[in-house]
Parts: sequence; C-alpha cells; structure tokens
Amino acid sequence: MFGTYTLRGRFRQEKHSDHAREDTMDRSEAEKEIQQLRAEIEYHNHRYYVLDDPVVSDTEFDRLMHRLTELERSFPDLITPASPTQRVGAQPLGQFATAPHTIPMLSLANAFKEEEVREFDSRVRKLLDTSDVDYVIEPKIDGLAVELVYEKGEFISGSTRGDGYTGEDITQNLRTIHTIPMRLFSHQDIAIPDRLEVRGEVYMGKQEFRDLNKKRGLTGEPIFANPRNAAAGSLRQLDPRISAQRRLRMFCYGVGQMLGFTAETHYQFLELLRKWGFYVNPLIRLCSGIEEVITAYGRLSGMREELPYEIDGTVVKVNRLDLQERLGSVSRAPRWALAYKFEAYEETTVVDDIIVSVGRTGALTPVAILKPVVIGGVEVSRATLHNEDEIARKDIRKGDTVLVTRAGDVIPEVIKVILAKRTGTEVPFRMPEYCPVCKEKVVRERDEAVRRCVNMNCPAQIKGRIRHFASKRAMDIDGLGTKLVEQLVESGLVRNVAHVYEVRKEDLVGLERLADKSAGNIIASIERSKNPTFSRFLYALGIPHVGEHIADLLTESYTDIHLLMNAQEGELMKIPEIGPEVANSIVTFFEDGENRESIERLLRKGVDIIYKKTALSDASLVNPMAGKVFLFTGALTSMTREEARKKVESMGGRTAASVSKTVDYLVVGEGGGTKLEKAKALGIDLLDEAAFLKMVTGPNSP
Repeated sequence: MFGTYTLRGRFRQEKHSDHAREDTMDRSEAEKEIQQLRAEIEYHNHRYYVLDDPVVSDTEFDRLMHRLTELERSFPDLITPASPTQRVGAQPLGQFATAPHTIPMLSLANAFKEEEVREFDSRVRKLLDTSDVDYVIEPKIDGLAVELVYEKGEFISGSTRGDGYTGEDITQNLRTIHTIPMRLFSHQDIAIPDRLEVRGEVYMGKQEFRDLNKKRGLTGEPIFANPRNAAAGSLRQLDPRISAQRRLRMFCYGVGQMLGFTAETHYQFLELLRKWGFYVNPLIRLCSGIEEVITAYGRLSGMREELPYEIDGTVVKVNRLDLQERLGSVSRAPRWALAYKFEAYEETTVVDDIIVSVGRTGALTPVAILKPVVIGGVEVSRATLHNEDEIARKDIRKGDTVLVTRAGDVIPEVIKVILAKRTGTEVPFRMPEYCPVCKEKVVRERDEAVRRCVNMNCPAQIKGRIRHFASKRAMDIDGLGTKLVEQLVESGLVRNVAHVYEVRKEDLVGLERLADKSAGNIIASIERSKNPTFSRFLYALGIPHVGEHIADLLTESYTDIHLLMNAQEGELMKIPEIGPEVANSIVTFFEDGENRESIERLLRKGVDIIYKKTALSDASLVNPMAGKVFLFTGALTSMTREEARKKVESMGGRTAASVSKTVDYLVVGEGGGTKLEKAKALGIDLLDEAAFLKMVTGPNSP
C-alpha cells in the first residue's frame, strides 16, 4: 500500500491497491504526487545528511524512493534532473566541459603567524578608517573548492574552481552528494533568489578516507595521499557512479552572484544558506575584533585532531558585505579575507636509510631514517614503516623521495613514494632473518604481518618493557626515559621491571649525565610510583592485548592481583568485550614463571596496589559516576582529555576508547564527530561539558 506523505513524516494509507491506483491515475495526479514525494525525500535527505537527525526509518525512506521511482517509470516525461532518483545513475562522460564563473573564485592570502593576522587586521581598519571590525572565522576545510548554481531554487549546474575564472563542469558528480540540495527549501519569510551561486568545499571524512585506501590497497590500486586528494580524485571521475560510492560531503561558505535577494552580512548569508538547506559548518563563529579571532583560532587548532574531517587552518572574513565591497581585491586575492593556516602535517623528504627496531613484544618494525624535515613545528628524522607487507605495498626504497605525515602526537608515517622523483639508484629493502639486537633467528607466524624475536631476554625487549612500565599512563615514573633505561639495562643494573625498585641513588650518579640532584629526583619519582591503581598496574605490566580499556574492565571483575593471576580463560571470557584471543593472552602471561616472580618481587619491594574497596552497587548510591563508562568527543574547554579521564577514574568510573553498547555517557565537547553519530544510534546518554562538570564536582568529588 502506498499513501500520501507530508513534510512532518506522517503517512496515510489509501484504501485502494498500488496497481489500481496506477491504472486510474492520470498525468496531473501523478505530477502532484511526484512533487510531494520529491519534497518529502529531499526533506529527509536534509535531516539525515545535514542535520544528522532523521525522523523516519530507513525502511520508510526506501518506500518513498520506491514509490517515486515507480511513478517516474510510468510517467518518464515528468523526470527532471533535480529529482532524487537522478542523484546516481547518469551515463559516464567522455570528458568534462568547461564552466566559466560569473564572479571569479579568488584564492586567499595566507598567514602562518599571529603577527601576520594582526597586520591583516591593521590594514583592514586603516583602509576602512575605523577602529572596530567584526570578523567571521571558519574552519578551512581541506578539500576541493566548487561552485553550485541555482535558478529559481533548482540546482542546474556545478563546477570546480579551476583557474578561478573557468572550471570544469562536474554537475553529474555533484548530484551524487547528499548534502547538496537539489531544490532550495522555501520559507514564508525568506525569498528564494532568482539566481544563486553558492561556493564551498567538497571533502572526504577521515574514516571514509581510511576505508577507501584500505579497499584500494586490498585490490592493488594506488592509495590516495590524503583526504584532499581522495576528494578531488573522486569528484573528477567521468563516471558519476564512482563518485557516488565515495561518500563525499560539502560544506558551503560563500556566494558568487545572487540575483533577486540581498544580505547585509556574511554571517547572515550563512544563516540563510542553512535555512535553504545547505550544509554549513557548525564551528563557524562571529568575532568582535581581532582578539576574538585569535582566541577562536586557538580553539579550532586544539580540536583539530578530534574532528571527523581534515582542516588545515581557518579563514578570517570581514563580516559586513558592504565593507567587503569597499575593500575589494588585490591581484588574485580579496583584501577582506585571509587564510590563517595551521602548521603543516605533511612534507616531502628523502629516505636516507631503512633500519629495523625491536619492540617490547619482540616485534620487528622497519623504520625510515629521513633527511630531517619540520612537520607541525617538530623536526622529524624517523618514520615508521609498520611491517614488510606495508613496505612492499607502497614500494618504499632507500633513496626514495616520500610524502611524510605527522598528526599531533602520532608517530610520523610515510604515506607514499613520489615515483616521479625516482632516479633508478634506489635500493629495495629486505627484512632480516635474525634479530638485529640479540642475533637470534626471528619468526613470522602465518596469521601475523610482523616478524618477531622470540628471545625474551633480548635487550631491546627488556628496554621496551621497562619504558612502557615507567610511562605516564602506566606507573608514571618521571625521569625514567629512553636514554636512562638504555644505560640501566646495558650496565646490568636493571634486567626486568621489578629491578627498577632496587636501583639506588649511588647507582644513578655513576651513569652518564646524571648529577646528584637529578639522581635524587628520579629515586623520589620511583618512590612516588609505588601506589598505582589496579588498572594502571595491569596496564604497566605490558600484557599483550591488554591496553588501558581492557585493564579497566578487568578491575571491575577482580579485586586482587592474585585472583587475576589464577583466572582461567572461561571465566575471563564472561567479561564483556574480552574474547578468546585476549583471554588466552592474559592466562599465558600469568602462567609464565618469570612474570609471576616479577610481580611478587614488585609487591615485596613496596608496590602497594590501590584496589576498589567499595562495591559498585554501594558506591553508586552516593556517587553517580561509580561503575559508569564515559567516552569523550570534541574539545573540552575547562580541562584536558587526560585530566577528565583521571577525574572519572578517581570517582570510580572508567573511560572507553570507542563507541559501544557498554558506554553509559558520551561527553560532547566542541567539534564532536563520528562518535556522536554512533552514540545517538545506540541510544547512549549525551552530556555537554557543563553537565559533565556538574557531575564531577558534586559533593562526593575528591
């Protein structure tokens, strides 16, 4: 049964059957229902793709599309390019036609330092002869700039920026992007322009980019260097069906020609775009003066890692449109706008050598020794190559020119080889058959991508285990860094983690570059570390597959280290999220006599583990956070993510690393991304920062 649909999502069944209705329906009736269905479908597309707030099920939406498809099949002369059924399925083109821009799409001048932004503000105020200017600051999306053209509210064409004056007509591909409305929404109090040229950035999300590269890697296709290249490559496909598979989106941020309508400010125009149905970035802010611009830039820079899409800076624009017109342009850039860029995440450099490092689990990891290059304000001279399969897939050789990325605290990584730079002198790499540290033969299990040194006494593994044990999120022994650990192991003072608590001040003073005061500080830090929480202690042990999250789960079920040491696989697998691989790893670790002796030795040396002494059921009566699982997305303004995590743990709660049914609360900061979408789908309770702070600063807060 089909029926009539309204923009409020209601459905009224008709009394007669589909076939009877189609047999008796004339062209005017079909045209009326087709128009209703198209409006309904575009409304639901907007709710789903732009607002992330669907009001109908997928099944009901599919029923709407099916009905529209059937009607258009029966009345093909009523099919229009703007119909939702035409978003996908056009025939491949032989080549792209050119498309001139009515008003040039200019590029922006760049600023990389705060003083350059202040100079921009000074120039603007001087040219306008005023002391106060309002600006709009927008995230600078790292994608492909395009222009959309609408006449009488209907999308008629779209093109790339090209050289700023003429682009390529990619209308068919743009129709496949669901965040682009095919027809503008109408409102009683807002007119629809006779002609509207909207500008924005087509982009690919980070997760979609990873999924696409993974798929291309499995099929032997070249991988994309970054989401920007992936978006550009996807949008410039002659076959729009390929573009449709790439899950592209578009943020709109500007206007070209607008006939039959006017706006006073840029911010007002952005609000109009939202009402007409366009996807406008929610992080755009109106700033009163340059000081607020600088603050907003810092906030966006801080949340860069958490966003589900790439941004490479911010765009600062004078808000009033009449002032923009007075300022005009110089060369190919407007005087009223500036790109305030973040430090680069990617650079090209040369692979001087490829060496192999050995980690705490015995895994052999190939590492590229690079010609030093500054990325994101940090000099990078090494980058991980992961494993031999990854090197083979990317065909990385000694002497290659490569593209390297570094995001936040992530270890630098070689993205791809710049094949055009090859000279023929590059040397292919082969993984060693013997451990480069202890010279024992290495093995590669059939189901693993890495080779391993199986010698537990390998000095490299011992150093790795001690570094992990002393790390900030484990036992947090300040001062026990890489160089000191190397000296302690090589001198024979430390052979396992328990020996750390046997080191004396006089032992340290005899080591290179350690004065009496520094040695005393390290001994004091070792003493302070003797009271870890049970969760931190488990994580510090370095049990394979037991990270912070799994350690938290184990402390909910076991109240003493000895109970866990004697646990069997079956009982461990009863804990949610612990499967056979993790359970086997835990049991195997504690069955090892040397591991058990190290733990007992730690306890004898004064390590006093802090266990949860109150049953969760009792604690939850006075503490709403006890036993609850928290997950964070977006940037918090009152504390860092690590501070928030520690606060939750101190009040008997725990934190998760990803969205799952075990999460009780998602704390949503500014710029929350894909975690928010998944949490909504699972019905997880959402807390804004104010609600979270109210919870952690209650009367029972430590």
